[in-house]
Amino acid sequence: MAELETKSKSKTAHVFPGQGSQSVGMGSKLYQSSPKAKEVFQEADEALQFSISRLCFEGPEEELRQTINAQPAIMTVSIACLRAASEVNHSVSAAFVAGHSLGEYTALVAANVIGFADAIRLVRERGRLMQKAGEIKPGGMAAVIGIDEATLREICCESGAEIANLNCSGQIVISGSKEALARAMDSAKARGARSVISLQVSGAFHSTLMQPTIEGMSEAISRISFRTPEIPIVVNCTAQPVTTAEGVKEELLRQLCSCVQWQPSVEYMVGEGVSTFIEIGPGRVLSGLIKRISDKVQVLNVSDPESIKALSL
Repeated sequence: MAELETKSKSKTAHVFPGQGSQSVGMGSKLYQSSPKAKEVFQEADEALQFSISRLCFEGPEEELRQTINAQPAIMTVSIACLRAASEVNHSVSAAFVAGHSLGEYTALVAANVIGFADAIRLVRERGRLMQKAGEIKPGGMAAVIGIDEATLREICCESGAEIANLNCSGQIVISGSKEALARAMDSAKARGARSVISLQVSGAFHSTLMQPTIEGMSEAISRISFRTPEIPIVVNCTAQPVTTAEGVKEELLRQLCSCVQWQPSVEYMVGEGVSTFIEIGPGRVLSGLIKRISDKVQVLNVSDPESIKALSL
């Protein structure tokens, strides 16, 4: 698949957002303005056998926010953005692709590891299993702002919570049972955290409480043919590139219960010469994180017709 590129000869990375970037109305302008984006929404509706496109465009928000719906919805809009951008900018190649949690599955489509229809069904099943795991083992997540990683690791050891996302310096997400999370949040405040924010999610994602998802996801993955990535994928669990189909499958299972190492992933790509990051998909969450990780890189966003037009100028 053709990818996006800036006019610069320096290395570019394409990055894809995860759950939480959804909003009612996302993708509607793309659907109206881009034939390729419209095809993506139609393919998603057909693959899932219900109108995920209508849910993206019209909501309701409460239904869109549910894990089982949010994950395929965000992937659909992200791929629609990617393909719409390819209509106006044909000469790009990315040195790396990466995604934050769910976004890693979108990166697989961008790297031609699996087709979009297979990916959207896989992500829908992932969302279903994660939502179910949250019912079996109730828990939650919280963003901790303004405390160092070493201190937060001590707090997690004491409370039973786990570090779920290393997003950027001073912003770490923790995960765990409701009791463990409450203890960790109180302790973080007591030890000087600037802010501790409960996240609106249906479970303790990227923690050992997601263990019930492994069997079902293993079965779902086994039914899909994975190809060798055409672009190295910098993966969440190791912050290193994966370049084989088997490596991808191992990552997808490990990722469910492991920490998303986003800051180390971005630092790796910067160290490998990436000077431009293009966030492709709804929202600008990753753009904000990347700017906080490195002030030496250019960060662009592709989320609607206007941003695509600006990218092609």
